[in-house]
Amino acid sequence: MKEPIMDIKIADELLVWAGKQNPGPWIDHSKVVARAARVIALKCHLEEEKAYILGLLHDIGRYEGIRDLHHIYAGYKLMLEKGYSHIARICLTHSFQYKNINAYSGKNDCLKKEIDEIRTALNDYKYDDYDKLIQLCDSISMAKGVCLLDIRLFDVLKRYGKVNKSIMKKWEKIFEIKNYFDSKCGINIYELFRDEIIENIISNW
Repeated sequence: MKEPIMDIKIADELLVWAGKQNPGPWIDHSKVVARAARVIALKCHLEEEKAYILGLLHDIGRYEGIRDLHHIYAGYKLMLEKGYSHIARICLTHSFQYKNINAYSGKNDCLKKEIDEIRTALNDYKYDDYDKLIQLCDSISMAKGVCLLDIRLFDVLKRYGKVNKSIMKKWEKIFEIKNYFDSKCGINIYELFRDEIIENIISNW
């Protein structure tokens, strides 16, 4: 039996709840990811509502406070407890275009048993278009809107100051995913967000 998708109203309410637990720009970022996912999903014939909800809740684990890697685990467990394994999956996969714990840019603040659980789950997943879509939208979305991949990745680098071979492979994978959706949509996906991308370029100079 196919697992039901969460109602949009419930997803919105859950994000509001999470924002009250831990206010911050991650809330606006999540809304931008959701909006971008819906736009691209429509263009490439994926389910718009599903894409929106997955984008909206991909970072829901940040409800527990200021954490790094642990936010993906917290979101994963929260969504499993609520019976939404497809959203739980996205909570894990959105940070791992390249399936390697060392590819995470921030601090590894998970317990060993949590890391083992993350690794096992990632290895079991065969990424589908929704995993890739949220990975892409997470990588082109800042709190103030959609931006170029280059700007978003530089923003991550400024915040964490961490680069290694695994992270470089992850960045290469992100660009591969963008090319995949360019082909799937039959258009450079930046064209779908031209005005706000230009605005973000100007505001970053």
